[in-house]
Amino acid sequence: MKPPVRRPQAVVLSSLIAFVLALTGLVLVPATGHAATNLVVNGSFESGTLSGWQCAAGSVTSSAHSGSYGLQSAPSGSDIGRCSQTISVRPSTAYTLSAWVTGSNVYLGVDGGASTWTTSSSWSQLTVPFTTSASATSVTIYTHGWYGLPAYGVDDVVLDGPGGTPDTTPPSTPGGLTVGGPTSSSLQLNWSAATDANGIDHYDVVRGSEAAQSVGNVTSWTATGLSPTTTYSFKVRACDPSGNCSPYGATVSGTTTTGPTNPPGGSLPKHVLTGYWQNFNNGATVQKISDVPAAYDLIAVAFADADASRPGGITFNLDSAGLNGYTVAQFKSDIAAKKAAGKKVILSVGGERGTVSVANATAAANFASTALSVLREYGFDGIDIDLENGVNAQYMGQALRSLQSQFGSGLIITMAPQTIDMQATTFEYFKLALAIKDILTIVNVQYYNSGAMNGCDGQVYSQGSVDFITAQACIMLQNGLRPDQVGLGLPASSRGAGSGYVSPTIVNNALDCLAKGTNCGSFKPTTTWPTLRGAMTWSTNWDALNGNQFSNQVGAHVHALP
Repeated sequence: MKPPVRRPQAVVLSSLIAFVLALTGLVLVPATGHAATNLVVNGSFESGTLSGWQCAAGSVTSSAHSGSYGLQSAPSGSDIGRCSQTISVRPSTAYTLSAWVTGSNVYLGVDGGASTWTTSSSWSQLTVPFTTSASATSVTIYTHGWYGLPAYGVDDVVLDGPGGTPDTTPPSTPGGLTVGGPTSSSLQLNWSAATDANGIDHYDVVRGSEAAQSVGNVTSWTATGLSPTTTYSFKVRACDPSGNCSPYGATVSGTTTTGPTNPPGGSLPKHVLTGYWQNFNNGATVQKISDVPAAYDLIAVAFADADASRPGGITFNLDSAGLNGYTVAQFKSDIAAKKAAGKKVILSVGGERGTVSVANATAAANFASTALSVLREYGFDGIDIDLENGVNAQYMGQALRSLQSQFGSGLIITMAPQTIDMQATTFEYFKLALAIKDILTIVNVQYYNSGAMNGCDGQVYSQGSVDFITAQACIMLQNGLRPDQVGLGLPASSRGAGSGYVSPTIVNNALDCLAKGTNCGSFKPTTTWPTLRGAMTWSTNWDALNGNQFSNQVGAHVHALP
């Protein structure tokens, strides 16, 4: 379900192609249909300086792929060592970005677009083809490493394609901001449109001291997931397609009304134990839904399948043969019985081999309509998003809101992002969680198959410890999600994941540390979150093979939380 690391295959393929071409003497014609060019300023660093680049921790060194100089950048415990350059381009035009890199977890990409990465002890080429949007006049290319890892190297950076005229003029500042239409959990914002010679790409809204949230090219937006009887302040700025942004306009405040504070997702307990149930046989105990222990409050059926006939659409196919003849009729009957016993059963979309992609309005509509059909057919209570190849926050958010509006307010929506996906509010999974906060039930981050990660205190922690779990969880707890929306995802046994397994005792200690401030490791949060929602495991099947230690020990602990 959860691979430890995804390695890009493009590097291997491009290297093989280059080798064959070199042997045969053939010349590769660029896909852009013009002679090969390089729009990157100082892409080979042969100037001996970082001219043209913006780097957080970069320097020019004699370690190079070719020539005399290359770039070296050193990440730290709180910085990824990013270097970037903004380049003028043409709209709706194909480009190819490439660079030679060396080091651990080295990324190459385009802001707001495609990216790739690799780990290599020798020079290896990364390639990122992309097409600019219809309104694009510039792109920002970047490379970076990862928190706490050693310095990485970059050389021979090339952006192949036709150049454009740089736009450095910001839009006008949007004015007339009003905050009204209060409910117990939302406020309506309206403002006057800004102007720009090349049009407006999007507006950024800042709530209080939180990070800016891009809301698209609109002049009306609803802030959701707010607390009752609470005053919030907002300010807005405009940004153009070249990345130029206006100053923020005046800050305006509004107050929500009184009302219920019940979390979304129906009648789940205050603290929840979630378990994934495998619709396949991979060596773990084969189970029927009826075999899942009663300690599990929420059962996530893994996984939905992609609907090949409708982009973004899903279907569900019970693996009767792999599950010892388990019939669809019995499966539906078992779901109904679990629900009658007060449990909830949802359908998970994604997993290691999941191919569902929701990246445009059509796919969003297809996802919502097909998911509604599958949920109703089998009696599922909700949907789980476990897309390990990434999500598009805008369109997946659109799809989930559409599904919830049709299914009803009792729809359970959970997410199971990988650890790296929730490191910052600018990452798509985190953006999605915040965008649907008012209808989101639980985010169970996979605190395994992760390696070392930066914690909320700026320190780097290795997986497999109380500190790793608590220092990761507090990133969400300190950056916008309610405690009742945060769960801890761990494997049920050492065979359930490639790495990161911890004993039930460690899971329980992490729960205590976050909820009560006890049993912490060296890292102790400055506050506690007694309403922390609970824990999740992959999977009920691996748990069964391991004597149900997770459900027996962690389940009892979850249900005893304050």
